[in-house]
Amino acid sequence: MSRLGKQPVTVPSGVEIKVDAGTLTVKGPKGELSRPVVTEAVKFDITEGEVTLTPANETQHARALWGTYASHLRNMVTGVTDGFKKELEIEGVGYRAEAQGQKLVLNVGFSHPVEMEVPQGITATVEKNLITIEGHDKEAVGQFAANVRAVKKPEPYKGKGIHYVGEYIIRKQGKKAVA
Repeated sequence: MSRLGKQPVTVPSGVEIKVDAGTLTVKGPKGELSRPVVTEAVKFDITEGEVTLTPANETQHARALWGTYASHLRNMVTGVTDGFKKELEIEGVGYRAEAQGQKLVLNVGFSHPVEMEVPQGITATVEKNLITIEGHDKEAVGQFAANVRAVKKPEPYKGKGIHYVGEYIIRKQGKKAVA
């Protein structure tokens, strides 16, 4: 039994949820999200103020999708009402970032600046050494933040590179001088 699937998903005012032809659509003040769903496996009971999910049959596939779709629906409702945010920090002498319209330009120790196109529906802002990525789609925000971090991962000796705010970097000791 899914603990997440049993709990009804609360729907705040101003959010509209629809299930049509295998597509789950959530509209809210920050935007619209849609996701394909298997309606033969999970039933969506949409009432005023909440959505209850139940497995359509007792197969393992239906039980697996029950909690998954409940979690996806909660993330979609949160995204269209509050949005999601990831913060990355740049550490290193001469390392910097700059937002130019829908591009993010990173100077992180390579012989050339790395230009990254910011996906549709996501905003990237830069303040000093802090990159803030915001949007209403949790998957898109997380994937773009991971792509930015992958440009220059933090190295273990001095910690130089791009890392999430609050991420703990395991440090190595390095070489010792022999006298």
